[in-house]
Formats: sequence, C-alpha cells, structure tokens
Amino acid sequence: MANDILPYDKTFLTRALQLAWKGRFTTMPNPNVGCVIVRNNKIVGEGYHVRAGEAHAEIHALRVAGNLSRGATAYVTLEPCSHYGRTPPCTTALINAGIKRVVVAMLDPHFYARGRGLHLLKKAGIEVQHSLMLSEAESINRGFIKRVRTGLPWITLKLAASLDGRTAMSSGESKWITSTQARQDVQHFRAESDVILSTASTVLADDPKLNVRWTCFSDEMKRIYMNNQVRQPLRVIIDSTNRVLPTHRITRYKGKILLVRLKKDHRNWPPSVEQLLLSSINYHGHRRINLMELMQYLAYREINNIWVEAGATFSGILLDIGLVDELILYQAIKFLGSDARPLCLLPNIKCLNDIKSFKLLNIKNVGPDIRLTLIPQSI
Repeated sequence: MANDILPYDKTFLTRALQLAWKGRFTTMPNPNVGCVIVRNNKIVGEGYHVRAGEAHAEIHALRVAGNLSRGATAYVTLEPCSHYGRTPPCTTALINAGIKRVVVAMLDPHFYARGRGLHLLKKAGIEVQHSLMLSEAESINRGFIKRVRTGLPWITLKLAASLDGRTAMSSGESKWITSTQARQDVQHFRAESDVILSTASTVLADDPKLNVRWTCFSDEMKRIYMNNQVRQPLRVIIDSTNRVLPTHRITRYKGKILLVRLKKDHRNWPPSVEQLLLSSINYHGHRRINLMELMQYLAYREINNIWVEAGATFSGILLDIGLVDELILYQAIKFLGSDARPLCLLPNIKCLNDIKSFKLLNIKNVGPDIRLTLIPQSI
C-alpha cells in the first residue's frame, strides 16, 4: 500500500464503495465502481457506474462537482481506465478536470491495464495512493475479478432444506419448504446474477420460470431497483438428452435462454432460445455435459456471476468437481422425515478424507428461516 494515507481517506472511500454497490443489478459485464470527489474535506461530487456503455463513475462524479473538481481529491473503488472503449478514458477526464490527488481501492485486474491508469495520473503530476480497503473493493466485484484472472465465472449454489437436510417429500412435493421472505431473498440474488443455471430435470419436475420477478421483491428492494430497470439474467439449462420443450413455461417469459446440449433438435423455438452444443465427459460411468467447458464458454461471453438452482444430483456434481465458489443454504425450521428427498447427492464420499468441508461466513434470519453463507474449504 502506498504511503501518505490520510485519516479521512477511509471515510470517503467507504462512501465510494457504497455507491459502487448500487450498480450491482445493472453494470454487467462491467465491474461495480463508485467515485467521490472531495474538496476541503467536503464531498462536492459523487457517482457510480450504472450500465455498460454509459458514463463511468468518475465522469458522473466530475459532472456533479463541476469547477470544484480543480484541486480536489478523487476517491475511486477501481483504478480509472486508461483506454478508449465504449467511453473515453477516465484518466484523461480526471487530468483535464484538475484533480490534485487520486485514492484508488484496487488496481485493474487485467494484466495489460494493471497500474497503467495510475502511471498516467502520476505522469500528469497527480498524487496517487492505491490498495486502500482492498478486500472490500474486491468483494463487490468478485465475479468480474475471478473471470478476468482465471477465465471462469463466480458460481454460487443455492440450496434450501429442512432441519434434517431434506428438500422435498418422497412424492416430490416441495412447495413451499421455505417462507415467502426466503423466496423474496432469492429474487434479490437472481437480480444480481448474470446467469441462472439449472437443469432439464428441474424444468420437467417444477416447470419453473427461473426469472427475476419485480413483484416478488421486498418493499426495500423495490425502492432500490425500479420495475422499468429490471434486467433478466440469461437462463442456462443443462439438457443433454433434449428433454426441454417449447411448451415449458421457461420459454414463454422475457429473457434469453441457452439450452446446453450434445446435439440440436429442430423444434419451433422462439428467437429467445439458443442451443449450445458442448462435448461430454465420462463422470463415474455416466455421460455428462463437460461443465468446465461450459464455464469457460460463459466466461468468454463475459458472464461474471452464476446463480445455480438445481436438484440434488446436479448440486452434488458441482460440489464434487469443485466448481462451487459459494454456497447459500436456506434452512427451514421444520423436519420432513427420513423418507423425504436429500439435499444433494455425493455418492463419491466413501470416508472422512472425502468429505466436503465449508467455512461459515454469515448467518442471517430471513423471516422464520435462516440463511447460511458458506465457502468450500480444504480439510
């Protein structure tokens, strides 16, 4: 971390991080970025990146500050861009505005851009500090950062179960184990995601929409994310044996659908449905879609965050092959009994050395249920 960090730097950078978080529903595939312009220890301009192709956070903040930008300090959650893309470089805007000092939470994760923006600012005589509140800055862009650094999206697996780890009665009856509040909470996570990933088995069993429904948001969420702004994530369905049909509800609602298959069919699909052909692998004696190939393809399409809602078999496969970055588990305070269906299937666990271990990050009450946030952990 650079020297000369001032006592109030964290205060203003915290505000910039709060602003960046406001863009989490609409910036995809771009990162969430916030900016605060401060002069004489007072905020004179602030802004955040709202949507890809539109003005960046720095531009919004500079417009608000106007002439007060001259001699001021800019607090930015991500290194200002230094290249011409769909918008001009923010480094040029900061220099032309007469900014005296720039405090950046984290450097650009792209290897070709990392540090270049700060170099141009320093070259123009602007004082620069960076890597302040780094972990906080990375947490609001974890999907973007992972995709840039590894070529894979961030994958969150959502599960819901009773206290005895069951998801449905033996008959398949499962509506609803968890509460209305928990289902509202799921809508919030869907809205933050680029992709909702599921399987043909789930489509056949539940005939779900798997979309973002503004009417199901909490009142607080509705104030944050207006109905006319709602963006539908890409719905990706693993369908290796072509069981999903144009008659299923998922095809009749707004938003694009990607059917991942081993071979195409020639049914009369609406324009919103695309068929993607991938290779298969032998997974413990079964022919399965190559999920690593799928994740690489989705990253190529600039997908940052994937939200998975699927059954016990697919959830178990994702956990078994190590593709889950985060697990969100909703637990209803009730018992379904020993004949009910299990949370996920992990047939390859034969001894204690094979078990899947997790680190608990957070526990939250959601209505009458609880929500656990966990990450995989090596034993």
